[in-house]
Amino acid sequence: MDRSRVRWITLAVGIVLSATGAVWALQGVGVIGGSAMTGEGQWVVIGVLVAAVGLGLLYRALAVRR
Repeated sequence: MDRSRVRWITLAVGIVLSATGAVWALQGVGVIGGSAMTGEGQWVVIGVLVAAVGLGLLYRALAVRR
């Protein structure tokens, strides 16, 4: 697989994980309601961790290589 394809896949996975983690964290805090995760503190922690992994992948995909 060429570097360009790997970069785009890394970027896409990073976006999905960042968005998913943010939603889970907001549900855990209670900002977004309507699910079994609403108001459950464990989802704040899980969401923040997933979002952090996603942001790390985004950084890796977007970092300029010299």
